[in-house]
Amino acid sequence: MTHVKVAVFPVAGLGTRFLPATKSVPKEMLPLVDRPLIEYAVDEARDAGIEEFVFISSDGKAALERHFDPVPELEARLQQAGKTGPLNAIRHGCLPRRARSFIRQHAPLGLGHAVGLAASAVGNRPFAVLLPDDVIRAPKGCLSQMVEAHAHTGGHLVAAMEVAPQAVSSYGILDVSSRQGRIARARGLVEKPAPEDAPSRLAVVGRYILDPVVFDRLRVQAPGAGGEVQLTDAITADAGRLPVSGFRFDGERFDCGSVAGFLQANIAYAQDRPDLRAEIDAALHQSTAVPLRSVA
Repeated sequence: MTHVKVAVFPVAGLGTRFLPATKSVPKEMLPLVDRPLIEYAVDEARDAGIEEFVFISSDGKAALERHFDPVPELEARLQQAGKTGPLNAIRHGCLPRRARSFIRQHAPLGLGHAVGLAASAVGNRPFAVLLPDDVIRAPKGCLSQMVEAHAHTGGHLVAAMEVAPQAVSSYGILDVSSRQGRIARARGLVEKPAPEDAPSRLAVVGRYILDPVVFDRLRVQAPGAGGEVQLTDAITADAGRLPVSGFRFDGERFDCGSVAGFLQANIAYAQDRPDLRAEIDAALHQSTAVPLRSVA
């Protein structure tokens, strides 16, 4: 049994890097191979024992909200046709209505603001935050790994990975005080520092397990980097009264908030599929072996 039962999914972003595709389709509904991006985060949460799913959404995300509903007519047609694979896939993607809630973020005021909107749904419980843009391919789900670690660390626990020095300005960076195994104790977090000012190269990626006291900070948090309410600032503000730790997870992270990262994830996950691997490998080999010729 897990002690973390509720998860927050900030999905209010506009997905501007994927325009024009995201003009009418929420970024979280773009297919990673043949499943929408959001399903990977939801499945990771379910595997970690999450029972309540809180989505911080925005206008124009109706397709995402409907995705978790059953579709009886389609299910009946698939069943009549004996298409059990697709039938099981769409049933697996559903969430009971009692298990999910949607809260609107009416203005893009930052990740900290989005998470703060979940306070009433979470209550006085530790909770997870999953950013669907960060897809983590791992032998055991990243959040499952973190839930086990959090049972020992308590406080705020963030997923972390080492990045190149020139990349630190794109991440929240841990100010590490000590390391033991996969756990890095931190004095706090620094949001998007210049390389010369970064306290380490241990970067925060899109998985968190947070103590509910963070909501007290978020209610009064002033805008930080980029003029937005930063979740990292609220976590750092709590560092003096409860543990703040980074967890170096076992797995490979894909930044599906970028077009390049999204394409890399599609290739990697397609190669994991026995029914697709041979064709994908052959296509990749052919595309690298045969130079492109310009058309005169």
